[in-house]
Amino acid sequence: MTPTPGAESESFRALAETIAREVGTEAGRRRREGFEWSTKSSSTDVVTEIDTWAEDQIVARIRAARPNDGFIGEEGTNHAGTSGIRWIIDPIDGTTNLLYDIPGWAVSIAVANTDQTLAGAVHDPIRNETFSAASGYGATRNGESIGCSTATDLSTALVGTGFAYLADRRAVQAQCLTIILPVIRDIRRMGGAALDLCAVACGRTDACWERGLSVWDSAAGALIAAEAGAVVTEGELTWAAAPRIADAFAQLLDDAGA
Repeated sequence: MTPTPGAESESFRALAETIAREVGTEAGRRRREGFEWSTKSSSTDVVTEIDTWAEDQIVARIRAARPNDGFIGEEGTNHAGTSGIRWIIDPIDGTTNLLYDIPGWAVSIAVANTDQTLAGAVHDPIRNETFSAASGYGATRNGESIGCSTATDLSTALVGTGFAYLADRRAVQAQCLTIILPVIRDIRRMGGAALDLCAVACGRTDACWERGLSVWDSAAGALIAAEAGAVVTEGELTWAAAPRIADAFAQLLDDAGA
């Protein structure tokens, strides 16, 4: 039987928070000590030994607490489990930023049943911020409740985005910007999608979008943004926006061919 969401989601949130914070803190220390790296799908798609170490650590710690759960992770973990619960892991979201020692990378952990995401946590070691949410219980940053912006005018909206690793897709995204940028206040390209979604959740930005994300990129951040009051759509195009500009933002993305 598939577990149902409820108060158990809060225990999932607590576990995700603790592990994301601990692994993120250690990842920051390892980054300062030096590391090896290579590429994956293209010359711009980077993976480091910190990514693989972090995924192994996250899986081991969750498995110790919940041995029957399943996993899917960016660096190759894929286990069905028997409990009906699956953990969705991006061990380092924003690896390029970590590689160049630029802020904007995080550890992202979500947990879902077959129907919905139940809880998630995103830890930013540079800012020492842990964002989290449990379905139906709201979103927090370092334990304090957060909410998205009250923006009402798209022309003054600050919008986050990210770009694909493949050159042909980047070319299309650049064309979209020529339509979107004149209509809004400005664009920010900060790093990983998880933190872009968390920025919408806490009102640092008013909206964000990105095409071609994997489930581990967006699962935790999307829940956090939604629980903070944002309108969120996941899929081939993932976006989040403050509710009073959401319709206009969706239309702008459509007009731009995003």
